[in-house]
Amino acid sequence: MDSVVMAGTDGVKRKMDPSMVTPNDFFIYQGRIKEMFGSMINAPAKQLALIPSVSYALSNAFQNIKPKKGGNAITIADEFPSDYFSLKKWAELHGQELRVIQPPPMGSSERQDWSNQIIEAIDERTAVVNISSVHWMTGFSYNLKAIGQKCRENKALFVVDGTQSVGALSIDVRDCNINVLISVAYKWLMGPYSIGLAYYSELFDDGSPIEESWMNRSNAQNFSRLSEYETEYVPGAGRYEVGESANFILLPMLDQALRQVLAWGPGEISEYCGSLTDRLIQGGEKLGCIFEPKDCRSPHLIGMQLPGGIDPVAFKQNLEREKVFISVRGNSVRVSPHLYNDEKDMDALLRVMKVSIEGS
Repeated sequence: MDSVVMAGTDGVKRKMDPSMVTPNDFFIYQGRIKEMFGSMINAPAKQLALIPSVSYALSNAFQNIKPKKGGNAITIADEFPSDYFSLKKWAELHGQELRVIQPPPMGSSERQDWSNQIIEAIDERTAVVNISSVHWMTGFSYNLKAIGQKCRENKALFVVDGTQSVGALSIDVRDCNINVLISVAYKWLMGPYSIGLAYYSELFDDGSPIEESWMNRSNAQNFSRLSEYETEYVPGAGRYEVGESANFILLPMLDQALRQVLAWGPGEISEYCGSLTDRLIQGGEKLGCIFEPKDCRSPHLIGMQLPGGIDPVAFKQNLEREKVFISVRGNSVRVSPHLYNDEKDMDALLRVMKVSIEGS
């Protein structure tokens, strides 16, 4: 978006002249950004932290999650590597069983039971469940509310990577009993790389962060008192904020991005994208492509499996030669339209798909 690019350009120019940066500039954006993000996920600003990546936010979370005696941790098959490796390391460190819930085959009538399988796997020995809100390969949309409720009943913490949906789908951390929700900015929040936000529930308020930044202390805004070495953190999740969070280039960009996403509205984005993916699915099914079931399919991000053993990588290359661009994730072809796409784009994709599939 032009407004995000302009904010970044202005930030670079201001940084070229240190005299233009005042102490207030270190804190001016954080509060507003957290208020906007909090309004998207129904979370108070003080429970949010600026983070550089999902893996950083997960490290803070898992450092403060206690294992259970004879306990287990749960994730899903083909989860994003940052989530899987973070959970695996925690489970190995604490001697917890790692349960990876395999899905029914894509295209089968049992596929929609994947969420129920996760729910059934949660028991009194489950310490933590870590999944994405939407599967990054196929767009499978999990029943977060039901999973969160089962976690609550068994005193298990619920950690959700919302990168693939926050900004394009409505999500409520309170209603879904989510204890940690993470989203980087460069996906559906329409912001820059290397910055994002994480929600940590009140259960983490007294935890130990993975780094000790001066900006996360209660006296940080009083520059003349920094050498008094205040030990008290800012309230809520502020202790988990990344060092140098006052990024004079990225924060103005994220500020503009969140303003625009909220102006559009995640619900409206979801509805519009759904109208495009519905069009693609109708045409794709006629060509023999397989998609997630309608009741558990995200409207803004879909994965399709190609018919007849067609190689997804070769398929992608065929499309690119015609200036049609999609992604390949595992054995799925992923399509994720936004407001800059329209029905003509979906029709163009279908035309090239038809030639590529029928010519294979």
